[in-house]
Amino acid sequence: MNKTTTLIALSFASLIGSMQSSAVAQQSVVAIDETVRNSFDAIIADPRVADALSRIEAREPEMIREQFRLTEIPAPPFKEQVRADYYLSLMQDRGLEDAYIDSEGNAIGIHRGNGDGPTFLIAAHLDTVFPEGVDTSVELRGGRYYAPGIGDDTRGLAAMLSIIETLYDSGIQTHGDIMFAANVGEEGRGDLRGIKAIFRDHPEIDGFVSIDGVNLRRITNGGTGSRRFEFRFSGPGGHSFGAFGLSSAIHAMGRTINKIADFETPSFPKTTFTVGTVAGGTSVNSIAADAVFALDMRSNDREQLALLEQRAKTAALEAVAEENARWDNGEISVEFVLIGDRPVGQTAATNKLVQAAALAFDRVGIELQSLGISSTDSNVPMSLGIPAITIAGGGNGGGAHSPDEWFMPTNSHRGPQTSFLITLAMVGIQGIDRGLLEQMGR
Repeated sequence: MNKTTTLIALSFASLIGSMQSSAVAQQSVVAIDETVRNSFDAIIADPRVADALSRIEAREPEMIREQFRLTEIPAPPFKEQVRADYYLSLMQDRGLEDAYIDSEGNAIGIHRGNGDGPTFLIAAHLDTVFPEGVDTSVELRGGRYYAPGIGDDTRGLAAMLSIIETLYDSGIQTHGDIMFAANVGEEGRGDLRGIKAIFRDHPEIDGFVSIDGVNLRRITNGGTGSRRFEFRFSGPGGHSFGAFGLSSAIHAMGRTINKIADFETPSFPKTTFTVGTVAGGTSVNSIAADAVFALDMRSNDREQLALLEQRAKTAALEAVAEENARWDNGEISVEFVLIGDRPVGQTAATNKLVQAAALAFDRVGIELQSLGISSTDSNVPMSLGIPAITIAGGGNGGGAHSPDEWFMPTNSHRGPQTSFLITLAMVGIQGIDRGLLEQMGR
């Protein structure tokens, strides 16, 4: 990393020197209540907050270097421990002395408030989509830094680390508690297992923000739900010639896929499906005794998702019956195995958390382009009725989930600045304002 670190320092200094900050017009995407604005204004009027924002910007080159160090620690699905242990040490070194690894593998630390306020969780995920053996070395090419996972989500981890360090150095005593989590299992078959475990074990959490990816320009306040299944077909199997007349697991699977392929789903609320993988059989001259396909179903509406699931299962049962009737032996069966469950959820645009985020965008000079719906760690608290949003960690980048993923630290300090302001707006500052987050009373 020595060569890369030097390149970071040189290119970052050059980039910062060439950038000019410019105020943007006040956003018009989210309507702001007067009480929310007054509370937010009271928070940012504290001189310690302005100083903290300056500290975040000044320390950004070191946070970028830390982002690259994290990138070079592989964190394949279900194998995030090495990165989690390293991040735990970073948390402890920056003031979260009691930070720990929980039973699911999440690195968690808590900044205690004055004991009379809500609990706000801020998180970034440790895992990447890349399997073991993928080279995650950071390489500078043409002014961009390339490495698998460099933005999704090591950028979020770096932004959160900046918040932790700045909060402790600022001397600010918050009204509410702030829980920081570097969580496992956000990607793919991780199925949000890290965040699910945190909300299972910590019912006291009253609000949530996830820092995920780069390109800070929208607030994700809706959660696209998904249900993922393996449809497993089984039967007796046999020789293709000698046992001809037996029903085939692969034929039953094919009939099912054909039925599903003809489904029509609504464009609003957006509802989608795909058969992503297929497998089965023994050889070309065998009647298949087994077959399996993986089905991904998604929707922005809970009822539409449930309806699609029932239609797919009904199609499979019909296909099995047709295959068995075709050969009149009734041997094929199908099993539905759930492999992924991301709940549908939403945080209203009128929620104080969304309003505070919009004001934070304004304060740091970022144009809020839209509210959005996606599938992130925020799905879990949204589905529980807990205010939650996802925002990016700042900087510029692209190619997420590909070997050519890249990052540039263009105005990247604005990412942690935005999350820092959102956090303070929600938990408040002792002696200044109690903050906007309400205790849920669970």
